[in-house]
Amino acid sequence: MLALAIVLSIVGLGFFCGLLFRLAIYALPTFAGLAAGLAALHSGAGVGGAITVGLLVSGAILTLGQFVFAATRTPLRAIVALIYVVPAAIAGYQVSFALAGLGMPGSVWQAAFAVVGAVVSGCTAFARLALLASPPDGRGTGSVCSPADGRLHDQGR
Repeated sequence: MLALAIVLSIVGLGFFCGLLFRLAIYALPTFAGLAAGLAALHSGAGVGGAITVGLLVSGAILTLGQFVFAATRTPLRAIVALIYVVPAAIAGYQVSFALAGLGMPGSVWQAAFAVVGAVVSGCTAFARLALLASPPDGRGTGSVCSPADGRLHDQGR
């Protein structure tokens, strides 16, 4: 019975760490949805209405950002990327710093792990934002292998 409790504790901690990582990646939509939900709650919408408004706003912010990132080119694309990546990196830093503080006493190592967490969160947020964006050459996914036979194709090079 004790072994089952230990295994379930590890699984639960892994689940909550994954949830914290996802919230850090989607920091801007999460914050926007939370702010809109709290505003709806304080205006008298009730708990159900506040949850609905929060989910709709966070989904709209994420979808709008992905659409603008995919539809535009360099200057606006860089601005949209920074708007989504910087809050994710800050949230990743804070989460990593707090989790590293649970297991290590030295503040230098805490900061080092927090910087790694910030970089990973920022890069993952950028990758999730760029899911809908086409490659710059416009040829598709950029693979030169055929999925059917695995042979390389000559692309006029």
